[in-house]
This record gives sequence, C-alpha cells and structure tokens, in this order.
Amino acid sequence: MDSRWVVYSLFAVAVVCAIGLIAFSVGIIGPLLGDGYDPTAGTDDYERTNVTVVDGTTGAELGAVEAAVADTFVKRYLGLSGTERLPEDGGMLFVHDSPGEYTYVMRDMSFGLDIVFVAPDGTITTIHEAPEPGPDEDGNAQAYPGRGQYVLEVNCGWTAERGIEAGDEVRFEL
Repeated sequence: MDSRWVVYSLFAVAVVCAIGLIAFSVGIIGPLLGDGYDPTAGTDDYERTNVTVVDGTTGAELGAVEAAVADTFVKRYLGLSGTERLPEDGGMLFVHDSPGEYTYVMRDMSFGLDIVFVAPDGTITTIHEAPEPGPDEDGNAQAYPGRGQYVLEVNCGWTAERGIEAGDEVRFEL
C-alpha cells in the first residue's frame, strides 16, 4: 500500500474529528440531539434516584433531592439546557463511566445552578455556584471544571443554604 494514502486517510480522519469537536463546542449539534429534560412533563426518558447529602464528619443529613439520571452521552451533553426551571427539591445526577476531569458549562440555561463534583466513593470534591448566563450570553463560556465520576446539579444556592461543602458525602442508588 502506498504510504501517501495512509497519510491522506489519517489527515481526513483528523479533519472530520476536528469539525465534530468544533460543532459540539459551539452548540451546533445540541438541537439535533433532542429537547432534553423537562421536569414538568411527567413522562420522559430519564430514570430518577433519590440523592441525599450528609455531613462528611457527623453523617447528619444536610439535604435531599429527587434527581433525573443523565447516564448516556446525549443526556449528559443536553443536561438541563433548555429546562425552564427545576423544582426546589429536584436536580440532575450526571453519571460518567469512570472518574476523571470534567468541565460543565451553562449552555442554554435560564437559571443558575450549583454544580457538585463527586468522587466514586461519594465524597464531594468541588462545588461551583454557576449563575445563569446574561442576556447576550449562550452559557458556553461559563466553564466549571472538577474531578469525579458523578456531578450533581441543583438550583443555585441549594448547597450554601444547607451548609454543604467539599468533603461531605453524596448518597444515591443507581
């Protein structure tokens, strides 16, 4: 086989991957993936789980929500984008296949969130308070990094109101 064809093929694959990455990062692909999560619909494709946060030292319960489970690529990508609001006791639990460094954005959000990164053992590693994007913003520039295997998103201020901090524990069943 001619080595030029191998080089051309690798170049073509790299270009297609770069175009795909750019399309995802600027939000072109999102609308093609569906409508996402609607907590008021009552019938959707999301499983739910009860999530409880307890004090990492005393074990005292600090707060609880019923969370929709985002456990596929499409559900994690869409997240709460386009959702009008969350119930006070609602949230979304993002489940990744393995622990790692992840970055969450406020793409197409109409309300602020607390973004809680959780290690595989349930320990909270990072909490970000993410305000809703401004009137001329799409939220893609609002990036919140953290390490964990799970990410819990709840209404903005939920963790502060309950005194939840890094080192506390998140408990749920999948």
